[in-house]
Amino acid sequence: MIATLKGTLEYRGTDSVIINVGGIGFQVHVPGSTLSQLGAINDKVSLYSHLHLREDNIALYGFASEEELALFRNLISVSGIGPKAALALLSALNPEQLVIAITSANIDIISQVPGIGRKMANRIVIELRSKLEKEWKEAALPLAAESADVVAALTSLGYSLREAMQAASSLPDASKLSLEEKVKLALQQLATR
Repeated sequence: MIATLKGTLEYRGTDSVIINVGGIGFQVHVPGSTLSQLGAINDKVSLYSHLHLREDNIALYGFASEEELALFRNLISVSGIGPKAALALLSALNPEQLVIAITSANIDIISQVPGIGRKMANRIVIELRSKLEKEWKEAALPLAAESADVVAALTSLGYSLREAMQAASSLPDASKLSLEEKVKLALQQLATR
């Protein structure tokens, strides 16, 4: 199985890329979130990948993070969800947003994704809710209103929503601290991990 790809980005499409690895060009289908994180043509890239085999098709799917890959694999395990629908879900919502929508049974958000109706959204929630609650405990952490600004600042600095939520939720209760001081404390916590 092909677990990762490291090479040169040769082509960017709307839902796929071609990565040259040692002289061989691999077409890799990617969600919009991963596509936006890849650099320009001729940049070095690295993707976590999933090789999907069917009788009539062999396709390679790539992801910027292990979390995206794990969520993709969970999604395609749901009856009736194929790789294209899973990519559509990951393109419309980032992994943290999707996990929160599934674990909170927010059918309305999930069913807004093109190709996913209310019936399919219900099936996703029923089949994945308890599994994702165990795997993504941090994504379901309640967040105080004053921590939302800290999370926004950390995500704008490049941290994932998951990392930002963990750091913000572990801040001491200090309503007298300014936003800058809270962000500084959160960055210090992230640096020690």
